[in-house]
Amino acid sequence: MTARTRAAALLLTPFLLLFTVVTVLPIGYAVWLSLFTEKQSELGFGGTETVFSGLDNYTAALGDRAFREGFGVLLGYCLLYLPLLLAGALGLALLLDSALARARRLFQLALFLPHAVPGIIAALIWVYLYTPQLSPVVKAMEAGGIGFDFFSPGGALPSVVNIALWEWLGYNMVIFYAALQAVDRSVLEAATVDGAGAWRIAFAVKLPLIRPSLAMVALFTLIGSLQLFTEPLILNKGTGSAVTSSWTPNLYAYSAAFDRNDYGLAAAASVLLALTAALLSFGVTRLTGTRRATARKERTA
Repeated sequence: MTARTRAAALLLTPFLLLFTVVTVLPIGYAVWLSLFTEKQSELGFGGTETVFSGLDNYTAALGDRAFREGFGVLLGYCLLYLPLLLAGALGLALLLDSALARARRLFQLALFLPHAVPGIIAALIWVYLYTPQLSPVVKAMEAGGIGFDFFSPGGALPSVVNIALWEWLGYNMVIFYAALQAVDRSVLEAATVDGAGAWRIAFAVKLPLIRPSLAMVALFTLIGSLQLFTEPLILNKGTGSAVTSSWTPNLYAYSAAFDRNDYGLAAAASVLLALTAALLSFGVTRLTGTRRATARKERTA
C-alpha cells in the first residue's frame, strides 16, 4: 500500500464509520424491523409476541388507502412547490446578480434569515398567522373582502407550500447567486458587446452556465419534499385542519409507530418511501446526466 493510498484510507475512515453508524445500520434495522409484527398471545389475555411476517407489513401499507393517498398529496406538493421554489430563488439570484442591484449583502441576509429559523418554530409562527381568531393577516384579508380558510381541504396544501417556500427560498437563492458569481465575467461582457440585452443575457447566457446548480437544487428539493413532515405535523394540530395523521407517508409512519405502536408497519412504510426517493433520485440524476452529455456533444460537434 502506497503512502497516498494510506493517506486516503486514513481520511476516509472517519466518514465511512460515521456513514455506517448513522445511515447504513438504521436502514438495515428498519428493513429487519419491517419483516416482523407483534401479535397478542393467549386469546388476547397474555402479552404480545414478535413473529416473522415476511412482506405482510409491505402489503398492508400498500393496501392501505391512506398511505397511497399520502403519495398523491406529495405529488401535488411537488408540482406546486418545486416550480415556485426554483423560479423564485432563481429570479431573486438573477436580480441580485444584475448590475442594477444595490445593497446585495443586506438583501442576501434578509432573504436567508428565514432559513435560520428552525422548521418547527416557523410552522408554529405560520399556524398563528393562519388561525382566524388570532391572525392579523386573516383579519386584514377579511376586511378587504378576501375569504380563505388555510386549514380547509383546498387550503391545507397551499398553506404547507407557503411555509416551505418561506423557509427554503433564501437558502436556494444563495446557492444560485454563488453559481452566478462564478460565471466568467468576460463571457457576459462579450454578450453585451454583441448587443444582447439584460433578459437575453440572463436566460441565454447565465442560465445555461449554472445548469448543474439548477439540477442539484432540483434533486435535493425533490428528496426533501418526499420527507415532508414537520409542517403538516404542526398544521395537524390546527383547529379544524384538513391535515390528518396520515396526510403524508412520513406522517403515516409516525402515526403507525407512536399512535398504534405498530413498528413493523411504520418501518415498512419508511422503507417504501426511501425506495421511492432513491428511484426518483436515480431518474433525475440520469436525466440531467443525459442532457449534459447531449449538450457536450453539441458543443464539440
